[in-house]
Amino acid sequence: MPTDRPIDQNTAPAATDPADGRSDTTPAGPDDRPDLDGLAGTVGLFAEESRARAFAAVVLGAATAAQVAERTGLSSKDAAIALRRLRDQGVVEERRDGLAVAYDRFRELARGAAAKRSDEGFGSGDERSETVLRTFVRDGRLVRLPAQWERKLVVLRHIAEQTFEPGVAYPERTVNEKLRAWCEDAPVDHVTLRRYLVDLHHLNRRSGVYRRAEAATAA
Repeated sequence: MPTDRPIDQNTAPAATDPADGRSDTTPAGPDDRPDLDGLAGTVGLFAEESRARAFAAVVLGAATAAQVAERTGLSSKDAAIALRRLRDQGVVEERRDGLAVAYDRFRELARGAAAKRSDEGFGSGDERSETVLRTFVRDGRLVRLPAQWERKLVVLRHIAEQTFEPGVAYPERTVNEKLRAWCEDAPVDHVTLRRYLVDLHHLNRRSGVYRRAEAATAA
């Protein structure tokens, strides 16, 4: 019978992951880590259903292997395998109070992907816009808003296009969360950024719901 406590990596029974045949007690080598170029390795990690289900259980508060097995319907063995791989890949970690999502790992991957995109250019198709974006957007974050209005329009258009899908309805809370991420290192808050996007018609607001127009028209 499973016990309601975190798995001890030193005493957990060996098991084989059916997805790759690796023993559950085999140390993770360099080839077992996600692709450090971006998110591809992490996406591949969740291609296995048991891992995705186990991860979702941890996100929703499961703090032990027994709780993960109970909430996902996985056997104790499959839950242990899935959790071991998630820990090996750094997306779940063992804390004093149990299992938790390693959000710092996801931030690291997201920033790495953003930095790679910056190195490859922003895809604006215009060298002047590229120069502006390289100056005011770094690692997927806003450095600051330009004082010059034409440059500000370039940056705001970029933020709108990278953050919101055309036609998708976003509640205000979601809009705030997405824009707050852009403002993490910038001397501007998400409310100011949201107001600019609405005023410039990059976002249309109605009854607390925001949508990016199919073809945003800057004022």
